[in-house]
Amino acid sequence: MTGIICINKEEGITSFGAVARVRGITKEKKAGHTGTLDPMATGVLPVMLGGATRFLNFLPNSDKGYRAELKLGITTDSLDITGNVTGEYEVDVSADDVKNVLANFTGVIQQIPPMYSAKSVDGVRLYDLAREGKVIEREPCMVEIKELSLASFDENEHIYTIDVLCSKGTYIRSLIDDIGARLGCGAVMTKLCRTQAMGFDLSRCVTLDELEQMKNDGAGFESALIGIEEMFSCYKSVGVSSAQSTRFFNGGALDIKRVKAEIGADEICTVYSDKKEFLGLGQRIGDELKPIRVLSVRE
Repeated sequence: MTGIICINKEEGITSFGAVARVRGITKEKKAGHTGTLDPMATGVLPVMLGGATRFLNFLPNSDKGYRAELKLGITTDSLDITGNVTGEYEVDVSADDVKNVLANFTGVIQQIPPMYSAKSVDGVRLYDLAREGKVIEREPCMVEIKELSLASFDENEHIYTIDVLCSKGTYIRSLIDDIGARLGCGAVMTKLCRTQAMGFDLSRCVTLDELEQMKNDGAGFESALIGIEEMFSCYKSVGVSSAQSTRFFNGGALDIKRVKAEIGADEICTVYSDKKEFLGLGQRIGDELKPIRVLSVRE
């Protein structure tokens, strides 16, 4: 089986655990996810299966969407509600105050990665150090918050829900912590749902239980399986002839003059056969279109 199944991950399971269950349900040995979700988080988790796993190292950067709930007046060491409380504060903040502060966090901003994160420093995951009670210096990173809005709120309970569209590598817990600091009362993330990843949204997802039901019904997984080429829709699409298809599929470079497409220097593109079948990814190097990853039909 080759393709992608987008899982709507439930709360309380790791991304690794979700992939393991997909592997068990589908009986596909090769499986991998495209981006970690914390156990407390839910939402879009694209799982690549079979021959699609060959493309894991070639995934394009893509924006991610989140709906997050936060509570004002409290901070924790993990920046979410599962951590140890590090401070409790009086809250004298209105919904208008929150809206005004959100406007200050759109655009390119700096973030300090949280200690409870999968980021590696000198080969060690930050969350492993955090679990040992260690806090180390972390270099700030630049991220882009493209959209940030207030979706709902309860002023009496100091609970606010925000929608975020951001670049890869953005830590929503850090964003919420920074928002709380700017408001002067602290804030902690209480819920998180990834609503968009790799171009897929929740409407393309199935739950693990639904996938299990597909197996039990004997209907197969075709209705949930997405072609790997959809993950590369941001690239230019190039069609080649039958002879070129065979050469490209076997790892041979194509003469750029004989490819009927305008491809810029070093540009990556998706390559399709004369039968409209996805062959893989190519890149123009000099006067050739070279295969950088080919989809094996045998996987």
